[in-house]
Amino acid sequence: MQISVVLPLLNERESLIELTDSIVNVMRSYDFSYEIIFIDDGSSDNSWEIIQQISQSNENIKAIKFQKNYGKSQALHVGFDLCNGDVVFTMDADLQDDPREIPEMYDLIKNDNYDLVSGWKKKRFDSLIFKNIPSKIFNFAARMTSGIKLNDFNCGLKAYKKSVVKSINVYGQMHRYIPILAKNEGFTKIGEKIVNHKPRKHGKTKFGPSRFLHGFLDLLTVWFISKFARRPMHLFGSLGLFMILTGLIFAIYLGVDKLFLNLVGRLITDRPEFFISLVTMIIGSQFFSMGFIGELMLKNAHKKPQYQISKKLNLWFI
Repeated sequence: MQISVVLPLLNERESLIELTDSIVNVMRSYDFSYEIIFIDDGSSDNSWEIIQQISQSNENIKAIKFQKNYGKSQALHVGFDLCNGDVVFTMDADLQDDPREIPEMYDLIKNDNYDLVSGWKKKRFDSLIFKNIPSKIFNFAARMTSGIKLNDFNCGLKAYKKSVVKSINVYGQMHRYIPILAKNEGFTKIGEKIVNHKPRKHGKTKFGPSRFLHGFLDLLTVWFISKFARRPMHLFGSLGLFMILTGLIFAIYLGVDKLFLNLVGRLITDRPEFFISLVTMIIGSQFFSMGFIGELMLKNAHKKPQYQISKKLNLWFI
């Protein structure tokens, strides 16, 4: 199979038929072998019923429905587990991503040997204040943190080699930073293509103030994990060693001062340096303990799905 299209969605009933027709037309025009995988992330409208209706006339359409809303990252996670195409595409289901970009992005993966190609919505039709400016801030911070020269990390339209999506673990809200997760797994040939961005036809954006804050916290998490996830003792052990050495220096200073320099001075326990020494050594020991616990957790970690599937469509192996 040449192409898998993974489509996470939440309450997009107005868009599904038009979106599916657009994707199918592109696939048939270029004679691609394909599958379309819908991941219904707990929609409260009749999106699932529309997907069932669409699938009756096209056996290439597959679908999963979550028991409740778990988030886009979990939807992508299960979609990546299920896909079989040599090149995997992700798109948003709100009709703002253009399926006509698929052939050129497919060519970049197959012929130019990119591991991942991200769309860049250079001309956007979103709110300037509430979405465009926050997106620019996110992208600048992500570039500085990761070293990946992308202008639009959060673009929903992306193309991946199959090996990429089978290697990364998308969890929490990390879908914004999939290129960073891919780089952390050794997939370094990451490119970008300017894509057509269309105005939203139906519904309203799910971007809000909470996502602005969560995005920065997630970026810090990605940075931390990329640096220290495999060896947490490197971070916590270094901090612990620094704190303990600081405490020891103060303790040695107090001992030398009391024994040789100021024999009749104040009691050691009356001096602030004593408490600085005591607190820093206690905190240092705690950092060491956190490092050891992190190493033990890493050694015994096991992956458990963070979602519950309520319905399946044209899928028999999960």
